Amino acid sequence: MEKVLEVQNLTKVYSVGSLFSRTKITAVENVSFYIKPSEILTLAGESGCGKTTTAKIILGFEEPTSGEIFFEGELVSKKRLKKREFMRKVQAVFQNPFESFNPLITVDDIFFETVYNYGLTRDRDEAIKIIDDKLRVVGLSFEDINGRYPSELSGGQLQRISIARSLLINPSVLVADEPVSMVDASLRMSIVNLFAELKNKVGLSVIYITHDLATAYYVSDRIAIMFRGNIIEMGPVEEVLTNPRHPYTRLLRESIPEADPQRKWSQEITIADIEYEEYLRQGCKFAGRCPMAKEICTRQVPAEIMVNDVMVKCHMYDDSKNEVWK
Repeated sequence: MEKVLEVQNLTKVYSVGSLFSRTKITAVENVSFYIKPSEILTLAGESGCGKTTTAKIILGFEEPTSGEIFFEGELVSKKRLKKREFMRKVQAVFQNPFESFNPLITVDDIFFETVYNYGLTRDRDEAIKIIDDKLRVVGLSFEDINGRYPSELSGGQLQRISIARSLLINPSVLVADEPVSMVDASLRMSIVNLFAELKNKVGLSVIYITHDLATAYYVSDRIAIMFRGNIIEMGPVEEVLTNPRHPYTRLLRESIPEADPQRKWSQEITIADIEYEEYLRQGCKFAGRCPMAKEICTRQVPAEIMVNDVMVKCHMYDDSKNEVWK
């Protein structure tokens, strides 16, 4: 099985607190996953689950405490030239399109700068053709951006433009961190559909990072559910979201509103903000909120267990401990 990008046992530890009272928080803990060519893999979970930190490590904005990243079967080197080569192949689209562009520079000049910096061409006419070709992939053209400042464009247009800019150097992988959360609801599906088109038309692989399971279900091939720095369930999106194994995935699934005004939603289902207690918890991080938790969950980290095509980290599925759940 070909893997275009793979992370193995990625871990990131932060020290928080004062000089005399510091606590270590493991924001990402032994995270492993891969993405194949022409595939959309979603990292999903509530705010503070570690998905954005994972993305920052892949993109080189954060150094991992431990763990390795492989690209096309080769270990990503820390050497400057090798790292630059990797970053040409792995590009990013961020949450806020307005922060992705300098408001004092016209959008076309930003594109020209990218083309020249990466040595794609020094000829202006050829640069315009390169830029126009990429803009047309996202449903725009060079004329739409020529001489215009970011403030003169809508959020949806800027997000498409941001995607087009990332495509200039023909990357293999696009890391999209909450790319539709700040776009009008009416435009979200057009952006999500664009990722599917890029996957099918140009063979782009997309790591789609979101808390929105509805768009994840619509666009993803596989999904990894994260909680407090851990991937607790991962597999084909249809299988994970229609038949969730882990209690946390079930909670997330039940938290998606449905178009049924008669539906009575349980007041017991809550998704809290970041809690140090859960990050510092021994055993299963979700044990404090899990309605199925047993004593073993509070002291022992569950192993990764395959249930059909789905990986789940939960003691309920460990054959050696089945008697605990009877």
